Amino acid sequence: MATLMYDGAAQATRLDEIGGRFDPWLLGAVVALVCLGVVMVGSAAIAGAGQNVGHWYFLSRHLLYVGAGIGLALVLMRTELKQIEQLSLWLLGACVVALLVLWIPHVGKTINGARRWLNLGPASFQVVEMVKVFYLIWLASYLKRYSEEVAEIWYAMLKPVGVVGVLVLLLLLQPDFGSSTLLVGITLCMLLLGGAPISRLIAPVLVLIPGFVALVIFEPYRVRRFVSFMDPWQDQLGAGYQLSNALMAIGRGEWFGVGLGGSVQKLSYLPMAHTDFIFSVIAEELGLVGVTLVIALYALLVGRALWLGMKCVEMRRHFSGYLAFGIALWMGVQSFISMGVNLGILPTKGLTLPLVSYGGSSVVMTCAAMGLLLRVSWEYERAVRQVARRKATGATAAVMPAVGPARSDMASTPVRTQAASAARTRTETPAQAALRRAR
Repeated sequence: MATLMYDGAAQATRLDEIGGRFDPWLLGAVVALVCLGVVMVGSAAIAGAGQNVGHWYFLSRHLLYVGAGIGLALVLMRTELKQIEQLSLWLLGACVVALLVLWIPHVGKTINGARRWLNLGPASFQVVEMVKVFYLIWLASYLKRYSEEVAEIWYAMLKPVGVVGVLVLLLLLQPDFGSSTLLVGITLCMLLLGGAPISRLIAPVLVLIPGFVALVIFEPYRVRRFVSFMDPWQDQLGAGYQLSNALMAIGRGEWFGVGLGGSVQKLSYLPMAHTDFIFSVIAEELGLVGVTLVIALYALLVGRALWLGMKCVEMRRHFSGYLAFGIALWMGVQSFISMGVNLGILPTKGLTLPLVSYGGSSVVMTCAAMGLLLRVSWEYERAVRQVARRKATGATAAVMPAVGPARSDMASTPVRTQAASAARTRTETPAQAALRRAR
């Protein structure tokens, strides 16, 4: 018994010593997008000369944000996901508190009529970027604990809808219509992946659609954005100014672009060339080839994250799986909206291109999300190796009992032969004994 306990403890120790591996495809896509962002922000930084700052002002600050984001990602890549999961409820509370703190005088900061930033002295922090990461952690933890109830009970499905409703309400007060739409879309998709029937999701969607339409109609600037999106050339120097210049930049790029650094539209013609409309600069300077490469990198990132989430769920690592699903949906939806706005197929939302656009809080928290995703891949690989070790150990244990008795029989064969010889000696006659000795 003691030997069995010792063997079990030794096997557990050996399993704990098995490490994982970061998914090379995920890591490659993330590194490529970050490097592309540094290059393109540096190219678009020349537009800073028209904003009373130096040519390399935005690039130098972007490098600082990327460094901070990489540092935070490295910390998360070395943190066990179960420890993060245990903090999920506290992180959700932090989301609500942070959105409320914005309304404290001298703490929240208003820029261009929107109160979205925390005043940190020399820098500002956009709270919604933190909310995206923290909320996804809570939602993944919730779906892990109540996935069966979500598939069967109305209340279990409506609880995340209520939580995201509170967050959206606080975001709309800023106002931040784009991030609100993003959170609602991610929540509905996550509930669907968590097992909620489509028929039960129809009712919340039918309630939300009129609400979002009303928000557009009752805000004049949103109406202008929607009208300019439909026909930017009708008011090219007014409401359609951004989109018309973005389309001109994309058109100038043609197949191979005008060359890195050769964009004309970024020279104070295209507003937000280094943030919301950096995709247009990429199209102008790198052409259709560069645009295709960017889309391929996002497709690789999102597709690999979805595959990783599916594999984790199959291994019953539900928190890891749902977290990978959530980050994949975030990256996929936000990049699609950002590129769609630049291409004129979606109204302006004010969402950056993840990992590429300039932006302090956006870059830092997106890198943090990538750190979580890479940690999911590391723990999945570790689990796969541990399962393989268990199977190998179990096969060896199954073979040993079959080998043991055979060796015991072989060892006892001389003993049985000697006993049989002694028995024959006792029963033979003296004449038979003499004949045996003569032979």
